Amino acid sequence: MAAGEGGTLGRVQACLCVLCGIPAAGKSTLSAEILGTAAQHGWRATVVPYDDLIPEQAFQTRGVEDGAKMEEMHTEWKLHRQAVLHCIEQFLGKPEVQPELPYSCQINRAAWERCIRALLQPEAGDHSQADQAPLVFLLDDNFYYPSMRYEVYQLARKYSLGFCQVYLQCDLESCISRNQSRPEPIPTEVILEMVKRLEPPNPQKNSWETNSISLNTTRNLSGCDVQKVMELISSALSNPLSPIEDNAEQMEADRLKCATSVVHQADQACRRLISEAMKTARDQVPPEHMRCLATELNRSKATFVQTLRRQLLQEAPFTREEDVDVERVVKRAVDVFDRERRDILLRIMNGNK
Repeated sequence: MAAGEGGTLGRVQACLCVLCGIPAAGKSTLSAEILGTAAQHGWRATVVPYDDLIPEQAFQTRGVEDGAKMEEMHTEWKLHRQAVLHCIEQFLGKPEVQPELPYSCQINRAAWERCIRALLQPEAGDHSQADQAPLVFLLDDNFYYPSMRYEVYQLARKYSLGFCQVYLQCDLESCISRNQSRPEPIPTEVILEMVKRLEPPNPQKNSWETNSISLNTTRNLSGCDVQKVMELISSALSNPLSPIEDNAEQMEADRLKCATSVVHQADQACRRLISEAMKTARDQVPPEHMRCLATELNRSKATFVQTLRRQLLQEAPFTREEDVDVERVVKRAVDVFDRERRDILLRIMNGNK
């Protein structure tokens, strides 16, 4: 039941505002400024801090680079992120009810209660008017992949909410310096890894990211910066997203189209890698072993492509090609095959010595 269709919130305006950027870019500082200014506007605003809500063990995937353990931990971390959005969704429908979560995805309930306290307990005055005051959720996280931000967009569209994004752009040295001055700094290598992975909002590539702005936070935030964010949120509140149409057949067609595109590009990339491997081995491996090498590489590629296609069709969380960074998905997939290709090449070349 959408917020604008007779739910508990009735016709109350609401907005999900994504704050993204690398650690120590200034998201918490900006959040505090927005909260104060929002109160002056008569809005009910709160910060949703992912680091406080998600238990520490769910973030341990940062320190694991490969293998089944990384996949397991990444899945757990993703489920916890979805649990945060689930809490917001349940609040939109039933503000007074504690969210129900799977046992494996328990977020910090005390932190969540702090999030919604300001929304449930408006300032003294006319409570009938306060209950109709706009709701603003400031989602504070790194949000380094577009897919993470897209999940928030989907929730906003489902409930006809406003949606906007603020990208805090800060130079690496300043972020590292700020982080080191914190009471509990995170490891510098985590920040460095985040810089590699970060994909800022790109309205030219993703039409759903149109309502986004970028702030340079290398220096202190200015009143102009805060005003820009307030105008962005105000516009989002006044222009809520349209709800998703229930078109399962079209969604399945879009999923198939996207999966086919990814598989095709991955297959072409794998063919190029096989060609490079054959050239590398040509001067070091006798003809009969070259045939064995070609057979093993092509067999490995066929298995890889088949597995990739099955995973995309059965497990991929996207529905349209424009909603997913195909280039990134292809690169990550091909990197897996490339490691296997190198292993096969080295084994056959070493066996010939």
